[in-house]
Amino acid sequence: MKRTLSALLLALPLACAAQVTDVLFIGNSYIYTYDLPTALYNLALSGGDTIYNDSSTPGGATLQGHTTNTTTLSKISERAWDFVVVQEQSQMPSFPPAQVSAQTYPFAQILVDSIKSNNECTEPVFFLTWGRKYGDASNCANYPPLCTYNGMQARLRESYLQMGLDNSATVAPCGIAWKNSMTADTDSSINLYTGDNSHPSQAGTYLNACVFYATIFRKSPVGYSYLGGLTAPDALFLQEIAAATVLDSTDVWRIGANDPSAEFSVSNTGYAFQFTDNSLNADWHFWAFGDGATSQSPSPQHTYAPGTTVEVMHVAGNACSSDTVYTDIDLGILAGVNEANSDVVRLITTLDGVRSLQLTSDQPRLHMEFYSFDGRMLWQSTLDAVAGQNISLPSERGILRLSSLDWTRVVRLN
Repeated sequence: MKRTLSALLLALPLACAAQVTDVLFIGNSYIYTYDLPTALYNLALSGGDTIYNDSSTPGGATLQGHTTNTTTLSKISERAWDFVVVQEQSQMPSFPPAQVSAQTYPFAQILVDSIKSNNECTEPVFFLTWGRKYGDASNCANYPPLCTYNGMQARLRESYLQMGLDNSATVAPCGIAWKNSMTADTDSSINLYTGDNSHPSQAGTYLNACVFYATIFRKSPVGYSYLGGLTAPDALFLQEIAAATVLDSTDVWRIGANDPSAEFSVSNTGYAFQFTDNSLNADWHFWAFGDGATSQSPSPQHTYAPGTTVEVMHVAGNACSSDTVYTDIDLGILAGVNEANSDVVRLITTLDGVRSLQLTSDQPRLHMEFYSFDGRMLWQSTLDAVAGQNISLPSERGILRLSSLDWTRVVRLN
């Protein structure tokens, strides 16, 4: 069997931190065939993660049916789920766009609304399924894209990604992993389908479990000991397919799209600093400025006393989670800033704004460091300079620190 995958996958680490995660499956026979919830439970357990799962999966069920199914609604409200998997009847998302818009999308939204009403922090996960092995013969005459596997798979991908986008939800790309597996398995030694060329075989369900593991836990199942009844080489191959499909394209599948992301920029005039929030999905903020002072303002101002390097911490969060970033500010390079010419160097600015330094004497081993105003070193250089030499300076604003054998100068470049 010819199986070619990126060698980078082999370097992905095994799970090292146990998690307890609640997952509810809502769908039909594509979930209960070979018991996907249990396969995911066993796979996660072999990687050190524990899942509590439950399901509502009547055969042939549609999303519309689930919106009024008392068992489904009762299970949604049973607990504060971490994830709720949502799967439409296998053919419906592949139908013409107008039909999907009328018969699938509204009911996906109703289910997501029910899930979020029960717990705002639950993440809905749409189960992107696979095309039938030879296309959908029963609907081919009415809609030609369904006449082939590729055409049906393309429509499923489009519809499930739209559901993820419309509902601010994650997508588990099982069908794309199936396509990638069949492309890489050139002699077709692993059959993902049962005899009806629609439902998943034991291998198909195992691949789905690997995709859901990578989607939910955001880490690779490669090397995990649970094989799902497969041979070790086949299980490893499907683990690698799942990891590559999910983890190489997390933005496409909206994995983590709802997480808060802490980001900020810094500007200053001397020791007076302005911190500007650029975070995503954040409702609250906490700042620690490294000198004992704190703030809960989104974009605070803070004035430092002269000192050395401080570490600034910014925490941005919402009701469900938070993110933390740090940056160092070197207050020492602000001390003694010389705005004027000195006896060693002269700052020259031409009419068109080009800046340079002119040396007034020979300076062996002249060392230059250029910093942004938030203390980040942008570049450094060492050279043997001679009197009268002009040294080009960057156009950016920042602070230039110059040192030679017996002197140090700091020049502010505005």
